[in-house]
Amino acid sequence: MRRLLLLIPVLLAALLPAACSGTITAAADSLPRVQADSARLMRVVGALAHDSMQGRATGTPGAALARNLISQELAAAGVTPLGSGFEQPFEFSRSGVRVQAANVLGVIRGSQWPDRYIVATAHYDHLGVRNGEVYNGADDNASGTAALLELAHWFAGNRPQHSIIIAVLDGEEAGLRGARAFVEQKPVPLGDIVADINMDMVGRNASNELFAVGTCQYPQLKQYVREAARAATITLRYGHDGCVAGQEDWTWMSDQGPFLQAGIPFLYFGVEDHPDYHQPTDDVGRLMPRFFVAATQLVIDVTRRLDLTR
Repeated sequence: MRRLLLLIPVLLAALLPAACSGTITAAADSLPRVQADSARLMRVVGALAHDSMQGRATGTPGAALARNLISQELAAAGVTPLGSGFEQPFEFSRSGVRVQAANVLGVIRGSQWPDRYIVATAHYDHLGVRNGEVYNGADDNASGTAALLELAHWFAGNRPQHSIIIAVLDGEEAGLRGARAFVEQKPVPLGDIVADINMDMVGRNASNELFAVGTCQYPQLKQYVREAARAATITLRYGHDGCVAGQEDWTWMSDQGPFLQAGIPFLYFGVEDHPDYHQPTDDVGRLMPRFFVAATQLVIDVTRRLDLTR
């Protein structure tokens, strides 16, 4: 997660089109209860945040190892590559040097509206090795990546009505590069995307609070969050999206930013910064497994409810 504003006018949000506001085609509560596989979730986050991944900095061997693990998990879940393979390469310039990067993209085809898409995103990159210390980025953002892979497993076993794109993005820490590449490359027509559901830091919070960002810009999305929050064991908060005076605005600070700029509605789930944010101490042992599992289930449930909207 980057706590640095992009140079994009926040007023742009007011000009963007509304999200889908149709009718619910089935009662979400009549479907199977959302239940994340806690053992798998912790296994995946532990592997991504292991020292062997070398902090997953974009363009490094550690990032390649992470992509291989992510691709294996998607294949095991039964997710189909979005394209000829899971990895979708792109490059960018940093300090005059060309950096090779790659997103990992898969798709679960919808049963009713296969040509309409919900894009679920999380970035897998982190800060790498600095001054001999590995920045494992367990919460930022191995947690969001593992939660996204769990979402993939759930929808692969509970077929959605819309197609769901699983977009595990690179280069977030370098300026939201992977999200920008996705929007620029257009693997599907942008007008066919219903919404982006982004996760960035969902693994721990001392106050048991998870924030949903985006209901200020898209109040019609709030119903899905509110309904899912009723069954959650964590506290769901709204804000950090420009509507609360004196509160930091996260609207453009993670991978939802390029989607919003392209006119795609979004919801972003994350926690407020903790003392280990962007520190070498952001390790798996400091995650809060109960919170992490509950946050993952809540985001899956929100996505499920959105999926049921015509």
